Amino acid sequence: MTVDEKLRVAHKLENLGVDIIEAGFPIASTGDFEAVQRISREMRNASVAALARCRREDISLAWNAVRDARHPRVHTFLATSDIH
Repeated sequence: MTVDEKLRVAHKLENLGVDIIEAGFPIASTGDFEAVQRISREMRNASVAALARCRREDISLAWNAVRDARHPRVHTFLATSDIH
């Protein structure tokens, strides 16, 4: 999905009353970072979450993507797969 498509979906989810939108995985790509950041800036009621592995650089980038949100969140996970 493009950044604009993700933003349209986020608006529709918020209009449906979704309380938390996990907007993406900012460290995965610059496009994902941009999508999370734009969604964070435009949502008014929903909390916006960015996904991050339990790594300092992931958490830092995730926070930078959601810091402008009214209700920012960083969703961390511990990877158990060898590829992560």
